[in-house]
Amino acid sequence: MFIFGPRPYKTPMLKAGILGLPNVGKSTLFNALTRSRKAPAENYPFCTIEPNLGVVNVPEPRLEALARIAKVPTTIPPAIEFVDIAGLVKGASQGEGLGNKFLSHIREVDALVHVVRCFDDPEIVHVTGSVDPVRDIGIVTTELVLADLEALKRRRERILKEVRGLDKHALAETHVLDKLEPHLNAGHPALTLNLAREEWDLARPCCLLTTRPTIFAANVKEADLPRLDQNPYVVQVRDYARRHHACDTVVVCAQLESEAADLTPEEARLYLEELGVKESGLDALIRSTYQLLGLRTFFTFNEKEARAWTIRGGETALRAAGTVHTDFEKGFIKAERVSCADLVRCGSVAHARETGHYSHEGRDYVVRDGDVLLFKFSV
Repeated sequence: MFIFGPRPYKTPMLKAGILGLPNVGKSTLFNALTRSRKAPAENYPFCTIEPNLGVVNVPEPRLEALARIAKVPTTIPPAIEFVDIAGLVKGASQGEGLGNKFLSHIREVDALVHVVRCFDDPEIVHVTGSVDPVRDIGIVTTELVLADLEALKRRRERILKEVRGLDKHALAETHVLDKLEPHLNAGHPALTLNLAREEWDLARPCCLLTTRPTIFAANVKEADLPRLDQNPYVVQVRDYARRHHACDTVVVCAQLESEAADLTPEEARLYLEELGVKESGLDALIRSTYQLLGLRTFFTFNEKEARAWTIRGGETALRAAGTVHTDFEKGFIKAERVSCADLVRCGSVAHARETGHYSHEGRDYVVRDGDVLLFKFSV
């Protein structure tokens, strides 16, 4: 359903940063996600200094069903990039530990996976000396908030001359900063403040760290997996994340997932089933992060492969065409569309057409998650 040519469109891959206190399992989780040993995961703080990067395939069962209908041997799933960021300690906003590096690396990612230790183990050093997930979340959040308050201060200084000159844009921006400052001073992430889209646009020059969408990863021990509701640490994290950060929590056992990463997918599935685990926490985390980044998936196929493509929510058929190939965008005529669910239900392209499930869409059509698209173009 598409051609391969010399000028495919290069969609920037969005990045999710893995952060948290030192020694909570960030690097172990990163190694499991990337099925590698790229990140050192030693039992001491700051074993990670420079960030590690890895591209991770997003579990996409619809792609296998589409490949069966298309009768093709190859599938290409969607992917996102994870970044293992050095651990943060109290005082990072003033440069303590690896604070300055830590904060600069966060500015380069689009979303955050905040790893929180939710298990006791005297063999594994905790940077504060004891396990308290709510306190640990508070330490990280406080440092990010303090960095954002400093960013607000610098921004005010930069636009002071324009404000004194009664520049309308500078005055409007100051009005937004006046809303953000007390919210941050109260210890709340900027993202939880109810601002209009236009106000967020005005706040963008501040590059606030706490505007990044966040998901919490509660890192537990293997023995806790069959009875997560009995783990008081997990209960605390879920409740705190929902009430104070308006975000979700995914439970993972980073050590177990790292060990399972050395197995084939089928071996890993059987291994987890033996432990009473219905679904890999890793798969759930990847899917949740993909959604957190505001991404949508559409599909194409030809005689060789079925492929999943990634776009941001709200993007049009024209943009989707350019994601596949620049020629498709330049010479766009229309897109033939069928939902993957309808196509699978019908069992074939011919039957889907006969039953009226195909539609013809123009350049302004907003692509839906799960669309299968065939682009008509002329160059």
